[in-house]
Amino acid sequence: MFVLERMNNGSRISQGCILLGVTLSKYGREVDESSLDELALLAETAGYVPLLKILHKRDRIDAAYYIGQGKGRELQRIAGELNAGAVIFDFDLTPVQIRNLERLIKKRVIIRTELILDIFGNRAHTREAKLQVELATLLYTLPRLRHMWTHLNRVSGHMGTKGPGEKQLENDRRRIQKRISKIKKDLVAVQTHRKVMRKNRQAKNKVALVGYTNGGKSSLLNTLSHSSLFTENRLFATLDPATREVWLGDGMTALVTDTVGFLKRLPHGLIASFRATLEEVHEADLLLHVVDISSPDVRERIEAVKDVLEEISAHRLPVIYVFNKVDVLERRDLKASLLSAYRENVVVSAKTGEGIPELRSSLLDFFIEYGRVKEALIRQKSGAFGSERAEFAH
Repeated sequence: MFVLERMNNGSRISQGCILLGVTLSKYGREVDESSLDELALLAETAGYVPLLKILHKRDRIDAAYYIGQGKGRELQRIAGELNAGAVIFDFDLTPVQIRNLERLIKKRVIIRTELILDIFGNRAHTREAKLQVELATLLYTLPRLRHMWTHLNRVSGHMGTKGPGEKQLENDRRRIQKRISKIKKDLVAVQTHRKVMRKNRQAKNKVALVGYTNGGKSSLLNTLSHSSLFTENRLFATLDPATREVWLGDGMTALVTDTVGFLKRLPHGLIASFRATLEEVHEADLLLHVVDISSPDVRERIEAVKDVLEEISAHRLPVIYVFNKVDVLERRDLKASLLSAYRENVVVSAKTGEGIPELRSSLLDFFIEYGRVKEALIRQKSGAFGSERAEFAH
């Protein structure tokens, strides 16, 4: 069964695409609809115009076509009627399934992971970001090579020799592995340079902005530091970390670093590739978890960020939740239960400046206490407290 929702995108049909999600009986439909909404934002960020959202219900996955050959033919008809240039699937497909569907639908087939990698590739500007995206793409491609030359397996080699498919697979694998090794070496050099830079910041108060993509991290840093970092109301507007000095009050400042935004079902290879950048999170004394309070799935987004923080072993750092975009929230009382669930929180609007003084005050209070604890621990190590212990509860 197809559940269709037509998108209102005017007449820009030449750039159009169809978005397809699947609800399996063991999962809830709400999660899939939310994921499709996010897929639409990803598609727009990548330069596509979503024309139609389709939510397909299935009991099981078809090995050859994932959605089944019959549904594939129906999708071909719909794509033809809308003159869509591509169909974007909100899940992973095998190379064989992609090839089968493209032959059947006669349109380009794109999967969510490839779309995200494409966005990152277009948004990468520095050499480091470009290397990280290329590494993630190669790590994603390597285990899928085996299925990419199956159409040549019918052409057998002579006795004791490899067929053309096996030869091509071996050459591709060797070339990709060589390139992966080279990129990893280059990223180690970048990481070494970052360590030198971080040594110069050891005596400074350090804050890292983390959060779901398009939550307003860069805008918040601009407001706090009176700077003009690039911002855009799209997913993954910035990939490279940016650090600015922020005045907290009472003669105290902090270095605040903006980091790459997170996403539900973010490809594992991207997280692995961006470890060098995300080390800025590890070096922080405090995390500001920036949350779009107007988002309908705000709790799910918070959990998605927490999952990534745990994956990079940064989940034990002290956190203040910064609920941003309060200026676009129609009924603030609807979020009262949400705020009560996160004890350390500040509600702000990076756009209007509402709540920014309270955020500075929270940061100042934290670092005053943090400085006292660090001083106590140093004195304790030197034996000034004898057998007494000083601990800082996160």
